[in-house]
Amino acid sequence: MAEKAGVIYILTNPSFPEYVKIGYADDINKRLSQLNRSECIPFAFRVYATYEVPSRLSDLKIHSIIDKLNPDLRSVESFNGKKRVREFYAMSPEDAYSILEAIAEIHGCGDKLKLIAMSEEEKTAEQTAQEIDTESSERLSNFSFTKCQIPIGATITYAYDESITCTVCGEKTVEYEGGTYSLTGLAKLLSGKKYAVAGPRFFKYKGEWLNDIRQRLGV
Repeated sequence: MAEKAGVIYILTNPSFPEYVKIGYADDINKRLSQLNRSECIPFAFRVYATYEVPSRLSDLKIHSIIDKLNPDLRSVESFNGKKRVREFYAMSPEDAYSILEAIAEIHGCGDKLKLIAMSEEEKTAEQTAQEIDTESSERLSNFSFTKCQIPIGATITYAYDESITCTVCGEKTVEYEGGTYSLTGLAKLLSGKKYAVAGPRFFKYKGEWLNDIRQRLGV
């Protein structure tokens, strides 16, 4: 009885954009459902590409090729005294696809290789993940009104609704409708974002984004 064909897959996940997962599945949709059941990752895996193969364990040959090309790409760690070798590689999905593409061409099986278009839902998830990453990086860089030459008592404007203004009342705080907020806290309140944001990306002073002022002054 002939063995049912499966696929070697390339999966991406906005939770860790620096990695791709390369593996084998008899049923890619079932495998995706298994991976996405976990609540330990903020975003779901998506299929970037598939390569139909006639037998199982073909992915191990792909792993072997990549490991020989660059053994440092594979995710390897020690946990509780045991070495864990994962199917994750520190490479772009485009580079991973190029490897499968080369193999498919060598075997004359280019028709077995499929690049999967991203759905609108997946595009939204990826954009959200990128925004969160940007926000996180910028939050680590503390914003200071004094360093940005913005005096106490100055009025700053919410960039997405210029009818909303607040007053600088401290080194890192503003007053809005009788309350005192950090830029991050007020930006989250006004934007309705569910995750923490970088306040300077949401406000302007004299028509200039606070983030641009910070970058212009090198602070």
